[in-house]
Amino acid sequence: MASTTGVTSRSRRTIMHLDLDAFFASVEQRDKPSLRGRPVIVGGIGPRGVVATASYEARVHGVRSAMRTAEARARCPHAAFLGGRFDAYREASRLVMERLRQESDLIEPLSLDEAFVDLSAGDDFDPARVEQVVAAIRADIAEVTGGLTASVGVASSKLMAKIASEVNKPDGVFVIEPGTEADVLGPMQVTVIPGVGPATTERLRRVGILTVEDLRVPSEDELVRLLGQSSGRSLHRMARADDDRPVLASRETKSVSVEDTFEQDISDRLQLETIIERMARNVSARLRKNGLSGRTVTLKMRHHDFETHTRSSTLANPTDNARLLATTARGLLAGEDISNGLRLLGVGVSGLADWVQDDLFSEDDDEPEDDEAPAEDTVERPHRWYPGMDVHHDLHGDGWVWGSGLGRVTVRFETRWTAPGPVHTFRADDPALASGHSGTFQA
Repeated sequence: MASTTGVTSRSRRTIMHLDLDAFFASVEQRDKPSLRGRPVIVGGIGPRGVVATASYEARVHGVRSAMRTAEARARCPHAAFLGGRFDAYREASRLVMERLRQESDLIEPLSLDEAFVDLSAGDDFDPARVEQVVAAIRADIAEVTGGLTASVGVASSKLMAKIASEVNKPDGVFVIEPGTEADVLGPMQVTVIPGVGPATTERLRRVGILTVEDLRVPSEDELVRLLGQSSGRSLHRMARADDDRPVLASRETKSVSVEDTFEQDISDRLQLETIIERMARNVSARLRKNGLSGRTVTLKMRHHDFETHTRSSTLANPTDNARLLATTARGLLAGEDISNGLRLLGVGVSGLADWVQDDLFSEDDDEPEDDEAPAEDTVERPHRWYPGMDVHHDLHGDGWVWGSGLGRVTVRFETRWTAPGPVHTFRADDPALASGHSGTFQA
């Protein structure tokens, strides 16, 4: 039987969870001196865009990840809205993971900006020196990445380490001593437990469960009746800090998918296509968050009689483009008889690769933002200029796109090693202007 005192099978504080603070936005502020201390929002920059990361200066205005960009603009109109630069993010992530591997052989990356580390797997690990080890790791990360900060939690389990990393965020550390897990966890809101989203929170609220302490009152069977087998049993354990999951050195994601079961069967094709669009955007966002793309698009359909069909299409190249994913999935739906309705629909991507398109947070729109003509020279020029992208000008040097449109592109000339730089506007087809390379500028 699970302990109610929060004592897990581990008796030492050996599991560390490290989370880089506002990662994408912090990299942008690092590389763009004029944006330091200002609100920065990274993600889709058009009307259909979604926020990937907001700096802490933007978060005080209520901006958060996964929010529609249009809402973020309304909340924080003075922010810098930038598309993503995956090369720069991946390079910073590589440096961080390399430093973590110097500490332990057991590193479990969760995404580009966070990982679990089993410190006990390191050479000469001394539990009494955990605070010094963590301080050294954070200092080294700041040095090798040019100033990026990380929040860290240390505990006897992955659950508590992840929760601990949120306590003193940003740029803080929280260590939970073994045997105190229940006391730390009890007063917290149930949403602190991973996997407790809005729907589960509302179900629990309706029966008077608001805190983790409240969640310990119902029996396991009662939680199963309320939430289902998997969620009920899991939450019963997690509420008691009962978590003995090991840190896994290899986490190979084979597919990314989203699916939904409808309260009533849906036979309206236009409605189903709209749902596919939304699912494709969600899958695209998850791919991009983890630096992945995929070749095989799969549509899962469960009919009114519970018969389940899957249809797949393999693309020529890996993609994370939401529009292409949606178009492909809609094509798969076109060949299906849905006259009696579908009770479940899902969109997934497999055949994953660890690279994505250069335009990380584009609006999945192949049309340029202006009407420039194709260049007749061999200058490396993208199909469109988007805010935040790296550029190089033959006369002015390295900089980044501040804005573009109506056949013009405005550039601020600065790098992470310079002071805030001047701004100049050029024709979009200026032969002296070319795309740069993320994170490769030299001092």
